[in-house]
This record gives sequence, C-alpha cells and structure tokens, in this order.
Amino acid sequence: MDYNTTRDKLIIKEYGRNIQQLIRRAIEIEDKEKRSEFTKMIVAVMGTMNPTIRDSGDFRHKLWDHLYIMADFKLDVDSPYPMPSMDSFNKKPDSLQYKDSTIRYRMYGVNIVGMIEKAIEYEEGEEKDALTKTIANHMKKSYLAWNRDSVSDDLIAEQLKILSGGKLLLKDEMKLNSTSEILSRNRKKKPAVNNPKQSKYKKGNWPKRGRR
Repeated sequence: MDYNTTRDKLIIKEYGRNIQQLIRRAIEIEDKEKRSEFTKMIVAVMGTMNPTIRDSGDFRHKLWDHLYIMADFKLDVDSPYPMPSMDSFNKKPDSLQYKDSTIRYRMYGVNIVGMIEKAIEYEEGEEKDALTKTIANHMKKSYLAWNRDSVSDDLIAEQLKILSGGKLLLKDEMKLNSTSEILSRNRKKKPAVNNPKQSKYKKGNWPKRGRR
C-alpha cells in the first residue's frame, strides 16, 4: 500500500501531489523543446487549480515561480520569465523601519497627533480655530473612551497645548461637547444584543397552544 507518509513531501500543497509528479516527469524529459511544451501545459493546469492567484496582476509570473520552486530549481525550459534564484526565496525580507511615534498621551493615538501637526501648518484665522476645536473634541472623546469619569475642558486644552508645543490654543469662547453628550453617543453606537426568542414573540403575538 502506498501511503502519503512514504511519498515525497508536498512543496506547495495547493497544487496537490499530481502536479508535483508531473513536474518531476518534466525534469526527466531530455528534449528541451518537448520539455518546454509539457511544462507550459502544467502551468495552464496550475492556473485552473489555484484561481485565487488570478486576483493579482502578475499571476502568470507567480505560477511560473511556483513551478520552479516545486521543481527544486532544476527545470531548464523556455519560459516567458527567468528562473529565480533559490537565494531570492530563502533571503529574509528587510526589516520595516517604523516611524518613531512615541506619544505622550497614549489614549489619543497617532491620528490625533497627525491632525495636530497638520493644524499647526494652517494660517491664523477662523479655519484654524475650527480645526483646533474639532481636534479638541476628538481628544475629549478619546479620553472618555479610556476613562469614564468626567474630564474638564481645561485639561483637554492644556494637553492640546502640550502636544502642539504651545501652537494650538483653545480660546475662551470655544465650548467643547459635554461629557454626557459624548457618552450618550458612544452608548448609541453599541448594538443592542437581542434575544431571538423574545423578538420572535412580541406582545400580542404569542403562539396559540393547541389541544393535546
């Protein structure tokens, strides 16, 4: 009995063992022209077996790369794409350089800091004042998401001043949204969990019991 445990390990499982065996057969074909034609047929079948790869613009290139990987880079054929080197797949990707985004008040997040930096660039005037007030309201909303206790507008104004380096100031006439209003909006956004059994039988719509 031939068991999978005694067979060669599947390199790319999405294509199955039959495709892998066909590729092994292609490697054994001595005539390069026949080997190339046989390989193109394999690639065409691979495309039908893995339709999700068609979502990418270079899906044909990926199919050929998968073919070379399953062939252990030992397949010499005429193909529309050069055979990649084994090192290109074994090489570790470069480390991502993340922006140094140390935030003094973490409850506000990176987006608030970005908005503050953008608002600082505005010229003094009504537009900058309106944007400053909008940012302060967002800060108050974020603050209350972490801390359900009431927060004063003076505290928000002070922290906005610190985050902006003293370049964004809330004027005395600028009144922020009240704490109760913000918390009420947050509660409304949370979907209510309904009991399907209770919603099915509303008042006056109870099922009638039949005689036993």
